[in-house]
Amino acid sequence: MSFFKLTASGLALVALCATPGVARDQIRIVGSSTVFPFSTAVAEQFGKSTDFSTPVVESTGSGGGLKLFCAGVGTEHPDITNASRRMKAKEFKLCNDNGVSEITEAVIGYDGIVVANANSGPMFSLTREQLVVALAENGPKPMMWNDVDPSLPAIKIEVLGPPPSSGTRDAFEELVMEKGCKSTELVECDGVTIRQDGAYVEAGENDNLIVSKLEANPNALGIFGFSFLDQNSDAIKGAVVDGIEPTFENIAAGDYPVSRSLYFYIKAAHVGVVPGIQEYANEFMSDAAAGEEGYLVDKGLIPLQAETFEMISGNVGSLKAMTANDWNS
Repeated sequence: MSFFKLTASGLALVALCATPGVARDQIRIVGSSTVFPFSTAVAEQFGKSTDFSTPVVESTGSGGGLKLFCAGVGTEHPDITNASRRMKAKEFKLCNDNGVSEITEAVIGYDGIVVANANSGPMFSLTREQLVVALAENGPKPMMWNDVDPSLPAIKIEVLGPPPSSGTRDAFEELVMEKGCKSTELVECDGVTIRQDGAYVEAGENDNLIVSKLEANPNALGIFGFSFLDQNSDAIKGAVVDGIEPTFENIAAGDYPVSRSLYFYIKAAHVGVVPGIQEYANEFMSDAAAGEEGYLVDKGLIPLQAETFEMISGNVGSLKAMTANDWNS
């Protein structure tokens, strides 16, 4: 009798192929509402230019997408998840605990988180400190913007933004609430959170819905990714933050203070089982898509530097697997 040893990914692949009645020929992608328009554009181009089916892309939020992605191996689970923040170490552990042991990480580019309102509304120039004073749960909870600072408009504080499951919310809390808190004595910085008395309104994962609500209420502000400002500049304008305008050039140069990387993650065990996963990922990380003059730049993506882009494209092409040590570097 002969024996052989299967790797973790091999066992996962056997389980995947043995699962009855769940075979599919469309890639399933979940995750970030910020990455959603970029992923959708790649999916549409991929469907038009290849013999593969057009992937199905769902906007579930970064946290929600990673939860679905890490739930297990098998075609009832997503193949790829998008994220507007990096996968957390505890999410990587969840993936591994559920048999999702080989994951490839791709950084597609950069994005700014903007604070915006309707073109017909007042102009805003804000500091992160002012945003913290206006929105912190453990602070003074002012009702009007001019209560935060007399230089600000005398209008009610109403900010529409993403829920806790959103990567944009995570990034806003880190880059604005935590960092801005250090510049004021009005807010307790230990565990600073966003107020829940109605000044901040959780508007769901659909950033397009926030844009439409801003048009209906010119005095409200909204929080979302730069690409939605870029694509809707006929209707909304971005506030200056810490003296810097939220422009493509300022984000690309690293000058705009509220900027972050955008990601997608590939489940290697599904590659070769669900058709086209590797080819879709290669299209996403091609010069024609996410390169400096790619079609995603026209949709508001801030591209990576050439050397970084080449390295990450190579990682995607070889399906380089993440390890637990990636959070120690």
